[in-house]
Amino acid sequence: MTIWIILAAIVSAGVGVGATIYYNKKQVSGGKARADETVKKAKSEAEEIAKKAKNEASDVVLAAKGEAIKIKDDLKKEESEYRKEWKKTEERLTERETNLDRKLEQLDERAEKMRKEEGAIDGLKNEIKDIRASAMEKLEKIAGLSKDEAKDKLMTMTEREIKEDLLGLVTKEQAELNESSDEAAQTILLTAMERMSSEVVADRTVANVRMPEDSDIKGKIIGKEGRNIQTLQKLLGVDVMVDETPGMIVVSTYDPVRRAIAVETLTMLVKDGRINQASIEDAVARAEKKVNKEITIAGEDAAREVGVVGLPRELVRLLGELKYRTSYGQNVLLHSVEMAHIAGMIAAEIGADVRITKTATLLHDIGKAVSHKTEGRHAEIGAELAKKYSIDARIVHAMEAHHEDVEPTTPEAVIVKIVDAISAARPGARNITAENFAERMRGLEDAARSFAGVDKAFAIQAGREIRVIVEPKAIDDLSALKLARDIANKVESTMQYPGIIKVNVIRETRAIEYAK
Repeated sequence: MTIWIILAAIVSAGVGVGATIYYNKKQVSGGKARADETVKKAKSEAEEIAKKAKNEASDVVLAAKGEAIKIKDDLKKEESEYRKEWKKTEERLTERETNLDRKLEQLDERAEKMRKEEGAIDGLKNEIKDIRASAMEKLEKIAGLSKDEAKDKLMTMTEREIKEDLLGLVTKEQAELNESSDEAAQTILLTAMERMSSEVVADRTVANVRMPEDSDIKGKIIGKEGRNIQTLQKLLGVDVMVDETPGMIVVSTYDPVRRAIAVETLTMLVKDGRINQASIEDAVARAEKKVNKEITIAGEDAAREVGVVGLPRELVRLLGELKYRTSYGQNVLLHSVEMAHIAGMIAAEIGADVRITKTATLLHDIGKAVSHKTEGRHAEIGAELAKKYSIDARIVHAMEAHHEDVEPTTPEAVIVKIVDAISAARPGARNITAENFAERMRGLEDAARSFAGVDKAFAIQAGREIRVIVEPKAIDDLSALKLARDIANKVESTMQYPGIIKVNVIRETRAIEYAK
């Protein structure tokens, strides 16, 4: 039974496999037929598309050929037009070339003609020279003088005839010029000086510190075995003189800043009453701080008063330090502020730069703030300081030229120089000792006597005028004018003085005869 079942299963499986194979073969044959039909259809469509593309390509080629033919025809027309224009241009150039050749030929003819005429002119010149030389020889024989001798004689006669007229003209013109310029200058200077009238203060090298009456403060300042006063002098760098004058201690030094610090220190110590090593050191430190603050404030106030802004802080401090500097007893800061006011007025009157003038005037003596620390003239030191802080070159020049260490070349520099002399020449502005005064008088007289032809020289009017008496046989009137100018130039270049010095040259001729 089992075998039959197995056989039945095998037969059934074989029948299923055969049926499957048959079905697959049928499907394959059907797919091949469809594929052949699809390929045939695609070939037909491709042939149709190729035919259509070939027709379209043929049309495009024909159109392109037509366009090319048209472009070729257009190019030929343009070429023909260009050829016509080139031909016309060539004809014009040929015509111009012909004209130029003709003109060159004409120029050559004219140049040849001019060369011939120049030759004829040269011949005439030589002939004229010969005639002139011959005439000169005849004139020299007739006159008995050579050409140079006749020239010298003529010049001498002419000079003798016009000398008096020339002298009168020079004197007249000089007088008129001096009168007009002096009047204008006096008007400007007097106007500025009237508008700026400041107090004159002369500082000295000593200061007095008042002490309380009936106290032993002097003894405390001296200290045991003089220790306190020695400490004060060492720290302050000044001389402290405690004498028998009641209620007074004298501080002496040539450094005004140290003197101010010393006065402030002693005032603090007297007010406190406790005087020992520690209190002295503390008072000196506080006094230095206070004076330094006052220096800065003084510089700022001075700049603000004259309207100068934008100065570097370092220059403002140095400017304030001038409050404690003096020049011949005149306070330098007050001198600079006064000068700045007057200089600004003068600059406005004559059309100079007011800002440049005021700034240069305010800073002109700033070198004196460090002159005791740096070698050189204060004008030179001040100019170097200004350059260091990038101050305007015009201001630097005016500062440097105010004592003519360099020649002033701008109106502002000249104003600074003039105003410096005005401020210094105010009555009582500066203390001048009798020895310095006598030395300046001798210097003026020696400067005048150093010139040839000077007989006597006298400095008068407190050095405001030099009267020079010359030898009339050695110096004529024209030479006297030149001598006055030369003496003035020498005084300006070799001496320092406030204001203006008048040079008065006197020439006197006396004719004496006796009737017998």
